[in-house]
Amino acid sequence: MPSTITTGYKALLEQANAAVTALPTEAAIALAASPDHVFVDLRDPRELKREGKIPGAFHCPRGMLEFWIDPDSPYAKPVFQQDKTFVFYCASAWRSALSAKTAQEMGLAPVTHVAGGFSAWKAAGGPVEMPE
Repeated sequence: MPSTITTGYKALLEQANAAVTALPTEAAIALAASPDHVFVDLRDPRELKREGKIPGAFHCPRGMLEFWIDPDSPYAKPVFQQDKTFVFYCASAWRSALSAKTAQEMGLAPVTHVAGGFSAWKAAGGPVEMPE
């Protein structure tokens, strides 16, 4: 018998967006070069190769986020141990909303995510770095 999903992705996104701040695209573009902010790209490596990324962004595949944030994890990344604002983004702000909420619940602060994701970033004329 198939499972009955009691909390769908729309409800999860609604909960995440109620709990975390979504940074308007123009504001995110203005902060991109700030040394006080770390932009975290959650997209799949194929997406980065195909579409590029925000210049200077740190790539963290969504599936590794919790393990890379936790300093007690054998996979912990030093980038997440900095006293900075973490700005998550993905293609359309779904994965980033869920990730920002998870990171915030884990104690990472402050966190936010880019409203509209990388798609909105590109549409607004934000800089894009293509892989070599």
